[in-house]
Amino acid sequence: WQVKKQKQHQQKHSGPKAEKKKLKKQEIPTEKDERKRNPRAFAVQSAVRMAKTFHRAQDIKAKKHHIPVVDRTPLEPPPVVIVVAGPPKVGKSTLIRCLIKNFTRQKLGDICGPVTIVSGKKRRLTFMECNNDINTMIDLAKVADLVLMLIDASFGFEMETFEFLNICQVHGFPRIMGVLTHLDSFKNKKTLRKTKKNLKHRFWTEVYQGAKLFYLSGMVYGEYQTQEVKNLGRFISVMKFRPLVWQTSHPYVLVDRMEDLTDPERIRTDPKCDRTVSLYGFLRGTLLKNRGQVHIPGVGDFQVSEVNFLPDPCPLPHGQKKRALNEKERMLYAPMAGVGGVVYDKDAVYIDVPTSHIIQQEQTRPTTELVQSLIDTHATLDVKMAASKVSLFSNSAVLEPTDMEEPERELVWDPSTQRERRRVVFTEEEEEEEEAASGSSDEEHHDCDKAEQEEENSLATFLKEARSDCGKKGAAPPAKKQKVEKTEAELPAFANSEDELEMSEDDDDVETAGGYSGRLVKKPTRSESDEDDQGVSTGSYSFLKCLLVQHLCIIHLSVDLWENLQLKASQAFLQQQEEAPNLRKLVYGSGSADEEEPMEELGGLFRISRPQKNRRFGANAVDCSRFLPDSFYTWDLQEMLNSIRDCFVTGKWEEDQDAATQLKEDDELYGDFEDLETGEVHKQQQDQAEVEEDAEEIEKKTRLEKKRRLKQRFDAEYDDGEDTYFDDLKEMMQKQAELNRAEFEGVDDETRVQYEGFRPGMYIRLEIPSLPCEFVSNFDPHYPIILGGLGSSEGNVGYLQMRLKKHRWYDRILKTRDPLILSLGWRRFQTVPLYHMEDHNGRHRLLKYTPQHMHCGASIWGPITPQGSGFLAVQSVAGTKANFRIAATGVVLDLDKSVTIVKKLKLIGYPYKIFKNTCFIKGMFNTLLEVAKFEGASVRTVSGVRGQIKKALSTPPGAYRATFEDRLLMSDIVFLRSWYPVSVPQLYNPVTSLLLPLGQKDTWTGMRTLGQLKHDLGIRNKPNTDSLYKPVTRAPRRFNPLRIPKELQKALPFKSKLKQQQPKGKTTRDLQRATVIREPHERKVAALLHALGTVHYYRTKKARTKQRAKHKEFLQQKEAQEEAKLKRQKEARKKLYRVMGQTDQKKQRSSLRGALQD
Repeated sequence: WQVKKQKQHQQKHSGPKAEKKKLKKQEIPTEKDERKRNPRAFAVQSAVRMAKTFHRAQDIKAKKHHIPVVDRTPLEPPPVVIVVAGPPKVGKSTLIRCLIKNFTRQKLGDICGPVTIVSGKKRRLTFMECNNDINTMIDLAKVADLVLMLIDASFGFEMETFEFLNICQVHGFPRIMGVLTHLDSFKNKKTLRKTKKNLKHRFWTEVYQGAKLFYLSGMVYGEYQTQEVKNLGRFISVMKFRPLVWQTSHPYVLVDRMEDLTDPERIRTDPKCDRTVSLYGFLRGTLLKNRGQVHIPGVGDFQVSEVNFLPDPCPLPHGQKKRALNEKERMLYAPMAGVGGVVYDKDAVYIDVPTSHIIQQEQTRPTTELVQSLIDTHATLDVKMAASKVSLFSNSAVLEPTDMEEPERELVWDPSTQRERRRVVFTEEEEEEEEAASGSSDEEHHDCDKAEQEEENSLATFLKEARSDCGKKGAAPPAKKQKVEKTEAELPAFANSEDELEMSEDDDDVETAGGYSGRLVKKPTRSESDEDDQGVSTGSYSFLKCLLVQHLCIIHLSVDLWENLQLKASQAFLQQQEEAPNLRKLVYGSGSADEEEPMEELGGLFRISRPQKNRRFGANAVDCSRFLPDSFYTWDLQEMLNSIRDCFVTGKWEEDQDAATQLKEDDELYGDFEDLETGEVHKQQQDQAEVEEDAEEIEKKTRLEKKRRLKQRFDAEYDDGEDTYFDDLKEMMQKQAELNRAEFEGVDDETRVQYEGFRPGMYIRLEIPSLPCEFVSNFDPHYPIILGGLGSSEGNVGYLQMRLKKHRWYDRILKTRDPLILSLGWRRFQTVPLYHMEDHNGRHRLLKYTPQHMHCGASIWGPITPQGSGFLAVQSVAGTKANFRIAATGVVLDLDKSVTIVKKLKLIGYPYKIFKNTCFIKGMFNTLLEVAKFEGASVRTVSGVRGQIKKALSTPPGAYRATFEDRLLMSDIVFLRSWYPVSVPQLYNPVTSLLLPLGQKDTWTGMRTLGQLKHDLGIRNKPNTDSLYKPVTRAPRRFNPLRIPKELQKALPFKSKLKQQQPKGKTTRDLQRATVIREPHERKVAALLHALGTVHYYRTKKARTKQRAKHKEFLQQKEAQEEAKLKRQKEARKKLYRVMGQTDQKKQRSSLRGALQD
């Protein structure tokens, strides 16, 4: 059977589907058409859901907004500081080594100090390992841009992780990335997945939702897997960092190199003397001024004596665009770990070359014989020269060193320069030469006449013979010719290409001295003679003899030169014909200095002119007036013809220089003119229609431009557009950043530093004097050294007001006056805080302990730090404890002593006399003055009866009279509530942990608390006897019988009346009154006093009545005056109104009259 072939699908070429496909291929948006065709499908179905969607979209958009800040990052930003933190044995060093190997292809052994690498074209990274010391954690959290938080997944979170996170939160919270290690210890995948999830969510709780957490699954040969490390490196390379407030407002340096500059002699005499130290590192944060004040955490505050910027030891790659760095650009700089290659200092460069490299170079370098001869030399050059003998000619006598004595040199003290100077002592021959030379003019020094040329030629021939003689004896040939390769027998050159050294100025002086007519000869100094003697081979020594022969034979030459003048003149003429014709010398009579021919050097002392070897001129150039050009032009080539085409009239001219164009312009400019000879007027012929048309076009364009400008102005005023306030703010910040960059853009670094200071990104050197010797002697590169710049007022110490809260994980409450170690700003210091709480009436009440779950105020004596700076507190930085170490966190509120802290003081007194509601109180005060201060103060009893202090009593001292709401009992206790001001203790003790010996830097202990002192000294608290429990003994109390007044008893019903009448007792003595019988004299006195009192009362009453009548009359007069005054005012008002009315009527009549006339 045969399978039936299916019908092939035919594509539609017309119809709605085909049209849709065509539109899809052309990528024409059909959304608008769909909205038009089916508007109900795109209508709002639910207004509530629409509002929710809109609000959610706006919330997401608003969350992305940050307050824009001015971008102050320099063009070459400093390396990003990456702190690798975590508990011990979690893999910090291994991760740093793997990341360094990933970026630089280099392996690093021990991680000591900061390690800087180039990770990309525009980014450098500085890795720093954070150990378990809480001092190191606090310091590195202040300078970190990124924290790699390593977590042992097999164990879980440890206290160090949470401590470091809390430290970071207080000091600005840099970017934090978690890294889980030891994941290969999980055998069950489900357990691994569950652990990852739990750790991730707990990490998100501490940092923020969605914080990146990396997983390093396992290790291969002691390193993490390459792909995982590469992914981590990519994340680090592209991560963006938000500027932190403290870092951007303070300059700081993470030191990667330290040098001790102290005089060794001073250290030898006094090992404990203060040291002068230079510290190196990249400047970060903001601009650093020279000679400012810095703080080194763990050491103290210091004044910087000098700041310099150095070449970048780890520069960013520059040049063309490329995707990756080459091997040379993958730089690694870690001076504390012994890596870095080149170390730049202020006045020197140190090159660190490994031993293996030196061995390889020795095998390949051609100058090893010279180095070997230096090593093998056992005798100095003076000894060798003293033993050597020189014979000038074959049959001449032998010369010894004693025959030619050196003139003695002497040292002279120069008082103006305060140093010894070396005086030059000349011989008689040298003085004669100087006198002869001084007689000649400057032209004779620079221009060569014929006689000198002849002398040179004869000298050249003589030296040629001498050279051939020396060559026969096996000596090395003279020094280099230009463009001639060196032979193997040549002397080892000290400035060859492999040595990377330049020729010194002394060498140049030697060449010029030898090149000038062979007369000026530089005497070899000791260093030169030492260098000449380095190669002690037979050939070099014989060559030295030949040089001495040539040097001494110049004297004998001068005698014989004048004998053969005729022969020399003819030779000079022939040589002059062979030389290049010097046109300048022929025309002006002098030759130029820059036209000297290259000469052959002989022994580094003489130059031999060989004009016949010059390839520019032929040998048959006899005519001295003829000048032969270097090369001839080939005029057959088209390019040569085009190069001179513009020089002729027929060539192609520029548009503005073309004749036709210029004639046309002249015609337009001077169209109408009159011929002055014939009187004929020539007018420009133009088409009037074209002129009108051009005018209309111009007018139309002007109108359109005006309309466009008006519309643009209208849109700018009334159309908001898509730009929001946030966009405007960002644009403004962008403009400010561009302005900041453009200010010093074209200025060199030296000048720029003087105006704005050292900018971030520079590699700087800071010299700090008076550092403690322990800083250098106990230096440990595993602990970071940070130089934090201080502001203008941050170097002072004063009172600080803070808001503080005990950390919820710290297991003990904090007590007032217990010493506390604070990390505030760059500093770590110990101080004694006072805790207080603000009451509703503004009073700051001292607290004995911090509240459990609330903020409280704290006052300390410490360094002035800007308001709003966060701080954290620990009770001890020594060792590690199982519990959480961060005791409290808070923020600085104020910087003065405006807050007065008071504590409650209860003064107690006892009543000793009671008169109804008045009492005499004693025992509360000691003197009358104390009572006078508290007059009017409120007091109360323990039972709650309130009272007031009235007046002091004379006896006993300190007693006073007080009144109460109710009658007191003798057993009542009266107390006065008062507030006593408390002064803040002035303790500021910096934590100097970096000065401790190696291995003990985490054992710093400052001032101990009272409890620690008692515990260490074995002192037990003696209890207060009043606070101890005692047996209570209460005496039986007798109550007085109830007494009901008789009147009340009468009103009571019979049921409530007293039934048993008690017998009436005796009347008490105080109720008994004695009858007073006056004497006759007393009666007379009493009657007289009564009469006088009556008279006085009568007179007083009469005077008072008279005064009242007089006052009544005065009031009536005053009332009459007021009425008259009102009447006058009324009349004046009427008169004024009458005049005003008449004036108005006149005006009205005049206006009516004018209207009628109209």
